[in-house]
Amino acid sequence: MLSEMTPLETLAAWVSTIGTADIPAEQHRRARLRILDTLGLVAAAAELPAAHSLAAWSASNKGSGAHVLINGCAAPPAVAALVHGSLAHARDFDDSFSDTVVHPGSIVIAATLAAGEVTDATFDAITAAITIGYEVAGRLAAVAGRGFHARGFHATGVVGPIAAASAAGRILGLDDATMADALGLATSMSSGLLAFLADGGWSKWMHTGWSAHGGIIAAELARNGFRGPHHALNHPYGLYGAFLGNPAADLSGITADLGRNWLGASASAKSFPCAHVIHPYIQTILALRAKGEITAEDVESINCVMAPWALPIVAIPRQAKIAPRNDLEAIASLPFMIAAALCDGRLDLATLRQETYDRTEILALARRIECTGDDTLGAGFDGLMNIETRGGRRMSREVMLSGSSDEQIIEKFRVNAARLPHGARSSLEDALMSAAPRGRALVQFALAAMAGHPTVPVS
Repeated sequence: MLSEMTPLETLAAWVSTIGTADIPAEQHRRARLRILDTLGLVAAAAELPAAHSLAAWSASNKGSGAHVLINGCAAPPAVAALVHGSLAHARDFDDSFSDTVVHPGSIVIAATLAAGEVTDATFDAITAAITIGYEVAGRLAAVAGRGFHARGFHATGVVGPIAAASAAGRILGLDDATMADALGLATSMSSGLLAFLADGGWSKWMHTGWSAHGGIIAAELARNGFRGPHHALNHPYGLYGAFLGNPAADLSGITADLGRNWLGASASAKSFPCAHVIHPYIQTILALRAKGEITAEDVESINCVMAPWALPIVAIPRQAKIAPRNDLEAIASLPFMIAAALCDGRLDLATLRQETYDRTEILALARRIECTGDDTLGAGFDGLMNIETRGGRRMSREVMLSGSSDEQIIEKFRVNAARLPHGARSSLEDALMSAAPRGRALVQFALAAMAGHPTVPVS
């Protein structure tokens, strides 16, 4: 009698066998936008100090098969994936799932582009792999909810390598058993501590790059016969037993309705470069400002009510949140971001500059913004904003996250990639939105766009 398949084997079988044509056209279309969004994020981060570090590292780890966009270096796919995955997350401007706060795009796109370049995959194969990677990320994360964060782990880094291995393994054409080996190996590459919350270390950005890197390595090892554990999801010492302390976690949602219910589609693109849970509060305060209902000078106090799980991410410890010392702290500070948005009438990449962190009017307003928890909240990023003005007027507004339209994502790309030569940038956008370039051609379009502003010269 054949033994029953493990959850990992069932997932791997679906990843390796679902037909490209069986993936709805809408999911392929979404993947186009997700590539565009991610490449814009890489361009936006290309001048950061972290980008110089990554560019120098990649230049000392040259190879063949793929290219690093920020310096043009030829490199092994896993090296390119680490650089691009890290940079795409470096402004916390990449998409996420609201129910788990997992960021799939920076990981899945980075891994797929690298694998797609080395194999010169068709565009349909690339968008299929991206869709599959998002689906795997969404389903694995949903089992944990926000449990990984509660135990001090960066959830994106925990599920990320498995999602990346799914996408890369799909591009590499792994069969069922080999794909199961790849996913099993990738679970042992899961990692990511929230220790960066203490001092703004760059490890948070590395988690997405490391996930993309690890997923490619897992897929390549499996393709060369290296065995992985097929019980890595359901074993007492597997993913959920080890990271959640819950070996009896309900894994049924990982494989239920695969190919019919596309959970990966729920990943939402960001409108602002900061923690996603802050977005609905920013949208609300900007709308009130635009209507002339509130100004920074009017505010006596603002109380932002949210689900308790979010408080340690965007509200605690208070001193770091009302006076961030660096971009990591600013990105995860609700008081600072609300204050900056209300003072300036916008919140964008220019907000993430040291001169903004030092502005006295923003810091003074941030001190008048408090956050409290409410156990009844937590569906998505819902919350409540209570405002009291210096004239004694009181306002209360429910906040809910508004998603981004296709047009807004395209405009976001144009703004993020504004430093790139206009013609090459437009050619990249046209190729992604109107054509179907193969893997190598797609990367060449991106290289042409970024070649005018390399981060460091290639020796």
